[in-house]
Amino acid sequence: MSLIENIRARAMEAGKHIVLAEGTEKRTVKAAEILTKEKIAHISLVGNVEEVQKVAAEVGADLTGVDIVDPAASEWYDDFSETYCKLREKKGMTIEKARETMLKPLYFGTMMVYKDICDGMVAGALNTTGDVLRPAFEIIKTKPGISTVSGAFLMLTPTKQFGEDGLLVFADCAVNPTLTAEQMAEVAWCTAQTAKDIAGIDEPKIAMLSFSTKGSAKHELVDKVSEATKIAQEKYQELLVDGELQLDAAIVPSVGEFKAPGSPVAGHANVLVFPGLETGNACYKAVQRFSGAEAIGPVLQGMNKPVNDLSRGCSIDDIVNTVAMVCCQK
Repeated sequence: MSLIENIRARAMEAGKHIVLAEGTEKRTVKAAEILTKEKIAHISLVGNVEEVQKVAAEVGADLTGVDIVDPAASEWYDDFSETYCKLREKKGMTIEKARETMLKPLYFGTMMVYKDICDGMVAGALNTTGDVLRPAFEIIKTKPGISTVSGAFLMLTPTKQFGEDGLLVFADCAVNPTLTAEQMAEVAWCTAQTAKDIAGIDEPKIAMLSFSTKGSAKHELVDKVSEATKIAQEKYQELLVDGELQLDAAIVPSVGEFKAPGSPVAGHANVLVFPGLETGNACYKAVQRFSGAEAIGPVLQGMNKPVNDLSRGCSIDDIVNTVAMVCCQK
């Protein structure tokens, strides 16, 4: 069973209800049909019923079993508006503005998750990452003790000698241009959860990456990673985390033993945490293109309830797989 097949199978067992906020987007409507027929998740589409059905007819999608929720006609509209107004009253929100905002599918879908009507939301086929995350930050917010959202990629490499039989999880590769030491430690914890919940890695071994291994270079950027490692080790004592480590010291056993003898992680890391987006994004793309690795993601992590963004160039399969991953998040 491939990794994606495994994720889909675990999603089926989870029996989650996921809202797709862009209910009149063609790929999303077709994905809703597939997700429902394959029993991966119970799906709600947000949009005007007639418009959604028109799109379904255009793409040949059978939406039997799919809920279509029109914010303007919903029984939840008044409650959602009042709740949003209370959540944002210190920002000057009025009930009139709240009612107007709740007519927007991304906000309505996010509130469905906040109210536990749905277990998670997926969007981004039509909207930018900022547009998708804004309602989530305003309504759902981040997990307690987590200050930032980050993006992880599951990297399935064609050779099996690295990570967990060729599988590694990289972060942050999608959200934060820079990270403080505290944020990098948080990303380590969040990525460990992604490794367990979505990648199925029983024991995440987390390497905090730098251009230095255990003080081999002196620089403020190295100091940041070293400090992030200390924070993670003290704050999340259940984790196997070490740093600062260079990439080869993190994943090659002989190099890890030579450069960081006695480390519980060096040479055997299956989770790689980068000091910022510049290195993380470049590295995952380099591994993907140079080695032919499969990059699955990004998985947005750190939100108090699962919300995930799509690329606007996503395929129908991308949407189906992202929903399956969200079903596995806790």
